[in-house]
Amino acid sequence: MKRRELKLVVNYVCEELFAECVAASMYHGTPDPKNVESLLVNIAELRADFVSRISHPEPGLPPKKFFKDLKMSFNEQVSEIVDHICNLS
Repeated sequence: MKRRELKLVVNYVCEELFAECVAASMYHGTPDPKNVESLLVNIAELRADFVSRISHPEPGLPPKKFFKDLKMSFNEQVSEIVDHICNLS
């Protein structure tokens, strides 16, 4: 997967997480606004961090290993955010 495509995937997933978080906060009870805001900030920071890391890979690390680790780390963090969204109410 090319860097540009990887950035598009990261942006898309983060947009969907953001929308899901907003929807969950509106339609699933009355969650604490501070928790919702914190979660939205985490999603924005996740997006910025991973787009930056895609643009500037770590020197000295083989590209295949770097991007494999990057994808695994992104998937883990997305799973954590999804769990938080499910537990908002």
